Amino acid sequence: MKFLFDFFPVLLFFGVYKYGDSNQAWAHRMAVEYLGPLIAGGGVPPSQSAILLATAVAIIATVCQVGYLLARGRKVDNAMWLTLGVIVVAGGATIYFHDDLFIKWKPTILYWAFALGLFIAQVFYRKNLIRSVMEPNMKLPEPFWNRIGYIWMAFFVAMGLLNLLMAFVVFHNDTGAWVSFKLFGFTAIFFAFIMIQTMMLYKYIKEEDA
Repeated sequence: MKFLFDFFPVLLFFGVYKYGDSNQAWAHRMAVEYLGPLIAGGGVPPSQSAILLATAVAIIATVCQVGYLLARGRKVDNAMWLTLGVIVVAGGATIYFHDDLFIKWKPTILYWAFALGLFIAQVFYRKNLIRSVMEPNMKLPEPFWNRIGYIWMAFFVAMGLLNLLMAFVVFHNDTGAWVSFKLFGFTAIFFAFIMIQTMMLYKYIKEEDA
């Protein structure tokens, strides 16, 4: 359930973009009506209508996520605040300048911000954020936690680089393909990373308990 809640804006972004890309007349009409006043010059390029609508919906969905948690009296973690800030700034720039360059940079900025946050916490404040999440479920030697922290940093850096490669090289002229990869490709890579790490840690823990 939490997975769906966290991925809600991404799923909406994908759905709205795909629908708008397949129904360009509808997308252009909606973009002109609802986003025209927010766009520099007031003009909405038909070719950009789908990505502008999808971006606007993703911003609204993320704001609603945070608002829902606050209304329920729940804690909004730093990762979600960071996600909100990045989507509002990058998405807002995409809408204002009617240029998908900014929203395509958004995943990279977010991944690199996560990596930087982990690095600063672990190196300068001696606080391993990955350990704080995982330790309630497993006990590992101190050096092992440090390595796991650096592995996650490297993973986020690599994901940011991969996004740039896909957005501006592989799918440079195909925004739709990038949108699909953003949902399915990154999700698959993330789960593969989690599964590999889980299997490695499970084997290690079993050997320790033997």
